[in-house]
Amino acid sequence: MTEQSDGFITPVSMEEDPDELFAGDSGTLDADVRTVLVRLLQRRVLVADRSPAQWRTLLANQQVIESRLHDLFVHLVVDHERGIAYKRQVRSAELDVPVLLRDDAYSRAETLVLVHLRTVFQRERGAGEASVRIDVEEIEQTALTYFDADETNIATQQREIRGAVARLAKEGILEEESEGRFRVTSLVEVVLSNERLGELRTWLTSQGQAATSQAVTSQDVEPEAVEVAR
Repeated sequence: MTEQSDGFITPVSMEEDPDELFAGDSGTLDADVRTVLVRLLQRRVLVADRSPAQWRTLLANQQVIESRLHDLFVHLVVDHERGIAYKRQVRSAELDVPVLLRDDAYSRAETLVLVHLRTVFQRERGAGEASVRIDVEEIEQTALTYFDADETNIATQQREIRGAVARLAKEGILEEESEGRFRVTSLVEVVLSNERLGELRTWLTSQGQAATSQAVTSQDVEPEAVEVAR
């Protein structure tokens, strides 16, 4: 607003106010910073090479974005090496924390697909490959070998596996580059750590394929749960 010489104040339209993004706006962040904050709350992960402009905005404004998330009892994790940022629910034994993010466990098929993706990712990166790619047919064929041999409805199993691939793609663990062809992102290392991958491999080997369809859903072999906004 501007002050006239006669002492009266002339209101300035919203379009002329550089600090107000919409009518009644009391926020203090620039539009691009607000967008990154919203994206972090909406999505499982922010990936540097997929959203380079938003990644630069995040790094330039990391402190204030962290502060806004802390106001919601949410941690921001920025993994510079992998080029990913994600959030975690604050949990405290001393404080009654309202939970914004819920733990969303993986299903049997999703766990089996994750194990295979993590194994392939580890092998290819160990061989010096910068990018790890995989076909949905390979994912399906490998995951099917872990189902109980007594389960004869292959079509149902295939639907479960395709559904698992769709969910992991939605979360950013897989990126579809062409129909049926995916790139495995480094987020798979966050969701399934080396330690947990070893536990799952040992479990699958010791139990045998016939026991896997039931055992893989038990708590002691679940991968890290996904935290998503309610």
